[in-house]
Amino acid sequence: MLEDKNQLRTPLSKLGEFNLIDHLTQHFKITHESTIKGIGDDAAVLNFGNKEVVVTTDFLVEGVHFDLSYMPLKHLGYKSVIVNLSDVYAMNAEARQITVSIAASNRFPLEALEEVYEGIALACKIYNIDLIGGDTTSSTSGLIISITALGEANKEDIVYRKGAKPNDLLVVSGDLGAAYMGLQILEREKEVFKVNPNNQPDLEPYTYIVERQLKPEARKDIVKLLKDLEVKPTSMIDISDGLSSEVIHLCKQSKVGCDLYENKIPLDPQVISTCEEFNIDSTTIALSGGEDYELLFTISQEDYPKIKGNPNLTVIGFMTDESTGMHLVTRAEEKISLIARGWNSFDDNESNA
Repeated sequence: MLEDKNQLRTPLSKLGEFNLIDHLTQHFKITHESTIKGIGDDAAVLNFGNKEVVVTTDFLVEGVHFDLSYMPLKHLGYKSVIVNLSDVYAMNAEARQITVSIAASNRFPLEALEEVYEGIALACKIYNIDLIGGDTTSSTSGLIISITALGEANKEDIVYRKGAKPNDLLVVSGDLGAAYMGLQILEREKEVFKVNPNNQPDLEPYTYIVERQLKPEARKDIVKLLKDLEVKPTSMIDISDGLSSEVIHLCKQSKVGCDLYENKIPLDPQVISTCEEFNIDSTTIALSGGEDYELLFTISQEDYPKIKGNPNLTVIGFMTDESTGMHLVTRAEEKISLIARGWNSFDDNESNA
């Protein structure tokens, strides 16, 4: 971790841009035949043959998307890759390559960026991804990371947000709300630390939800699982902004309505207990929290027997005719219109979920 390297502070100016890129990427190896040329030229060269190519990109900005007072740099590097891979898997595609661009202010020495790249390298190794390029520059406002991810799939395998039909089942992977509640714990402990810097936080009771915030995983396994089960979703999206926002995206793109059942939403026991501790409604957190990076998708009812009982998947509702609207069916069996309350990075009143 960075704490162990505090005695080493190499100014980035000592290396220069190109030497810095060479230094940070020297241990990355090319593993895919489709990567013809990676780092070292004006652009990467890829050959996908008859495959469809998917490309996605995300910014992570210090003070907006992450807080370095509790986000370790290695975890930040890892998470910055994961949030992009999740979008590739949401297309039912296989992620293959990434580019990484970083802007850093002069308060970050070489060793700090090495920590970030250690996390990036770990994600590349675990998810079998090639780093093929990027850029570095200076910043006047802390640390900024931009990653572009590329993936491939057969044309017939690509899944879009549109495609859901009335009576399709709405399915989600994993559980929801943990990342947001992990953030609440970290923010609370940060405030305690401000009052008493000698206080050591006890995060043991919150291990799962804190990890979901600091080191999330992309659901590559779900793409493989569905393929093995011979189930092709009719529509799909990843849950980055909260369940309600993503359901609304699917409905609007597919021109359908939806009944989402409150009592079917999967919640980890640690999420439920922490919501009780904070006196927050767990359904609200699942609907609006964000950063879960689970996959939300629809399937034909004919495919239900194939996924029935699978511990990775939960049916949480079904799609309806567009004219009926989008609703949450509460535990009291009341219908409430779904509203997108996911995180908006341009709204100062929103939390950094």
